[in-house]
Amino acid sequence: MGIGILGKKIGMTQVFNEQGQAVAVTVVSAGPCPVIAIRTPEQNGYSAVLLGYGAVKPHKLSKPLKGLFDKVKVEPKRTLREFRMDKTEEYEIGQEIRVDLFEPGEKVNISGVSKGKGFAGVMKRYHFAGQQFSHGTSVMHRHGGSSGAISYPGRIFPGKRMPGHMGSEKVTVKNLTVVAVDVENNLLLLKGAVPGAKNSLVTLYKKQ
Repeated sequence: MGIGILGKKIGMTQVFNEQGQAVAVTVVSAGPCPVIAIRTPEQNGYSAVLLGYGAVKPHKLSKPLKGLFDKVKVEPKRTLREFRMDKTEEYEIGQEIRVDLFEPGEKVNISGVSKGKGFAGVMKRYHFAGQQFSHGTSVMHRHGGSSGAISYPGRIFPGKRMPGHMGSEKVTVKNLTVVAVDVENNLLLLKGAVPGAKNSLVTLYKKQ
């Protein structure tokens, strides 16, 4: 894993490529992300860069966090995220990571928290076929069917696909293409869909 950037999903739109074809893109407002701390193998046992994103009022921070920002003389940030890498020599505290880290045509990985869909049944959650709708079937049309044996083992095994909370989990989409980079407005246009709702936090990783 290498360096990346934090951002906010704005929404979706479309642009036209050189062939005149409409391309669906997701607009992400990313950075600038200042370097808050640098982890080294000598001090921390691993190499990483700690980035911050999103403005926050100082009085909303805990004393340790406020002390961290005061120490490095960086404006307080709402979100902190570590990016592990092999070498950190080219980065320094206070340096800003911007969208020009990426180039049009480049492939990126992006992570976000998917939309929450509440309690869902097995047909919606796991795409079960359900029971037949004729030949005497009653009430059980959208049920999952048998969930286990009776006397042995006498319980449901962990991991059994059953109704439950759907969504609101970390999702990573790989190899999305960067369509355009707007350095002035800190915007990235990515081909296709990005996990999460509008205004949700997303993390973009530069592929090595």
